[in-house]
Amino acid sequence: MKKSISVWSFPFDWELDRKLALARDAGFAGFEIDLTEDGPVSLKSTDGDLAAVRRQFDAAGLVPSGLATGLYWGANAASADPSVRAKAEAILRAQIRCARALGIDAVLVVPGAVGVDFIPGAEIVPYADAYDRALDFIRRLAPVAEAAGVTICVENVWNKFLLSPLEMRAFIDAAGSRAVAAYFDAGNALLTGYPEHWITALGARIRRVHFKDFRRAVATVDGFCDLLSGDVDWPAVMRALRAIRYDRWVAAEMIPPVPFYKHCPEVLIHNTSRALDAILALGAPSKS
Repeated sequence: MKKSISVWSFPFDWELDRKLALARDAGFAGFEIDLTEDGPVSLKSTDGDLAAVRRQFDAAGLVPSGLATGLYWGANAASADPSVRAKAEAILRAQIRCARALGIDAVLVVPGAVGVDFIPGAEIVPYADAYDRALDFIRRLAPVAEAAGVTICVENVWNKFLLSPLEMRAFIDAAGSRAVAAYFDAGNALLTGYPEHWITALGARIRRVHFKDFRRAVATVDGFCDLLSGDVDWPAVMRALRAIRYDRWVAAEMIPPVPFYKHCPEVLIHNTSRALDAILALGAPSKS
């Protein structure tokens, strides 16, 4: 498995070069960047802009391991409002275009939401309607992704949707495209289930993995914590990943670095690197 870290693990006001340099110095091989409204990779990025970003990665000696985005939280692909759904489609099209230009073969997608507790006033969508609209959204964009050599990776997030690994598996299969797969998040799964069960059920459908830890007793977004300090059964997770022969990128996603590391946020990156090394070594075959 290959070791990466999410851009969301860093202070938001840092320049990309600074984030890349710290990731490299901390021992990461990959870096998951995000699509934003106005950042280095944005809805408005030109081919020239993206070529410049790729040069930044090359100069830092890092591989762009994935392309995430937080923009779907403001553009629910399952919304009853056609204009909101159109915005979600524009975001995914931009992700595919930018990923191809950056040499990234997988994008993280939130396919829709029934409800979002951490967004005040978020639209509540009837579950059956959300399923139909989300599936239509993914099916319509799958050919675009396939033509670009990019995989749409649906993530398990706190969107009150695709609540079990069996439902996630069925949704991916119903999309009917080799360009649709799963972006599995171990920490997100812990609120209502067991990450190792998700891994076993999804199997080869998993194309990317996020590692973060979570404390069940907190049971809110404040429960996310440093790797190895929460309730994820990491030996079980690693056994499950090895059983399905997963050998792709594993990205640490530490949210948020502030306020918990408000004075020395670089310490979080180094601590995360060491913790990720320890987790990835669990159950590894002996080299002797």
